[in-house]
Amino acid sequence: MTAKLIVAQLGLRIRRWTVIFTLLLIAVAACGADSAPLKICLLSASAEYESDKSLREFQAWFESRYRAVCYQAFGQDKGDSLPGIAALESADLMIVFTRRVTLPPAELAQLQKYLASGRPVIGLRTASHGFQNYLEFDREILGGGYKGHYTNAPAAIEFSLGRSNHPVLAGVTPFTSRKLYKNPTLADDVVVLLNGESLGKHEPVAWVRDRPRRVFATSLGTQEDFTDDSFRRLLVNAIFWTTQRDETEYRRAN
Repeated sequence: MTAKLIVAQLGLRIRRWTVIFTLLLIAVAACGADSAPLKICLLSASAEYESDKSLREFQAWFESRYRAVCYQAFGQDKGDSLPGIAALESADLMIVFTRRVTLPPAELAQLQKYLASGRPVIGLRTASHGFQNYLEFDREILGGGYKGHYTNAPAAIEFSLGRSNHPVLAGVTPFTSRKLYKNPTLADDVVVLLNGESLGKHEPVAWVRDRPRRVFATSLGTQEDFTDDSFRRLLVNAIFWTTQRDETEYRRAN
């Protein structure tokens, strides 16, 4: 065998091993990505509905069942800051349950940077008027059209016609809430999943939109809602739908 042929065969082997090594690195990286927990930033500041308490309890429940880490950016209703909002930098999902917070410029910039990245958003109850110096959040991001609310009377929550097979509604059954919000002018591109009826008044109460980011928004979120199995299932479904993750891959072993 000539030296030239030996060098050629050696070069071929090196190239083969280089390809194999590269594929192994890609596989290891993919495994590492799959094993990383879901990172969720919780923005809270809604006193009437005790958002801090509800989100803390939901966080404990969710983290005990799924590979997830929830970061708290908790402030005051009508306050001027959300300490911890810097966690948005690396978050996979933002859940907003605030009311009329006036963010300082640096924090508002962090919020808008997250939104500009196209990452998903979930808006709960008062998120429709969550930021006093970013009132456009309701229309531009959530696709909502908040115009106040009715009385504190009970509201029957039902599936929107033809939407019962949407993945966000999997395992959800009709339930009862209260204090129906008015949303008469939703954005044209939203898909309404749930409607509410109270004292003869009908309103959309949960919807999704898919561009330029995945969004789930709901005017539900009272203290009682968070103890309801269907509402909790709805929120879990929304988390995995908006983040486009497979729920089964994040369930913790019993």
